[in-house]
Amino acid sequence: MSVPIRVGVGAAFGSCGELLQGVTAENGRDFLVTLPITRGSVAVFEPDPSRDDVTVVPAHKTKSRAVAAAVLAGSAALRGGVLTVLGDLPEGKGLASSTADLVATARAVADAEGRTLAATEIEAVLRGIEPSDGVMYPGAVAYYHREVRLLAALGALPPLTVVTGDEGGCVDTVAFDRNRPAVPPAVAREYSSLLATLIEAVARGDAATIGAVSTRSARLSAPLRERPHLEATIAAAERIGALGVVVAHSGTTTGILLDERDPQVAAKTVAAQRICRQFAVSVDVHRSWRPGPPEGIPEAFAEAAGR
Repeated sequence: MSVPIRVGVGAAFGSCGELLQGVTAENGRDFLVTLPITRGSVAVFEPDPSRDDVTVVPAHKTKSRAVAAAVLAGSAALRGGVLTVLGDLPEGKGLASSTADLVATARAVADAEGRTLAATEIEAVLRGIEPSDGVMYPGAVAYYHREVRLLAALGALPPLTVVTGDEGGCVDTVAFDRNRPAVPPAVAREYSSLLATLIEAVARGDAATIGAVSTRSARLSAPLRERPHLEATIAAAERIGALGVVVAHSGTTTGILLDERDPQVAAKTVAAQRICRQFAVSVDVHRSWRPGPPEGIPEAFAEAAGR
């Protein structure tokens, strides 16, 4: 029986920096905790039986082409075609734009022959290409990003608004990770303690503790990447009653976390935008994504993905 071939569509959300990023005390393994948001990437794969290769649009998305080729290598029905990657995440800012592109690509190629890839299958493909965030899993996750392996699924975050400021420029995440100095044992122990606290806070829906852990992680990252505005931003966030701050540890984004359940969230969002304008070349507003649609596809992309 032949497999029906169709245009495949896949989607993946991004992550607004990391709620926590460090190393485990037990074995020094690098990890991060995602902050999934309702923006990300959509990929469309148009199979072409007459071709043995993949053309990707835009052409610079060479890693997406590598993912498509790897998924096609395991297909009995597909050979080549045209891959189009559409995203609304800026590149090099620490919003998981690269991983979102790759996860969306893997899902789109599989979807072209009616398959759904498990998160572990996507990990196996990405592992040979680059370190990755854990956005192939629904909800917030603790993730061994260098190893491309799940550490722990935390679940849905409480509804959060994140007002972000971009310092400008770009950061090469792979180069950043490669050149990072060793983490002292005392700091590694603190990272492990913060992770345990964060796991419990997410389970309780405790937005205040989530914000406190994220702020501490931002401070701990200061020796790794200078952010002259960080302490002033933390102090200003406290004054307006924000939950805290979140940073892209290997990116150019600093955000102010707000609880969407707060009756004053609209006014605080405006105030947070004013704070971010003090250091940023651009300011944006993101909202946390909460799992709901099937197959781990964000609601924002459900229509585009045909779900």
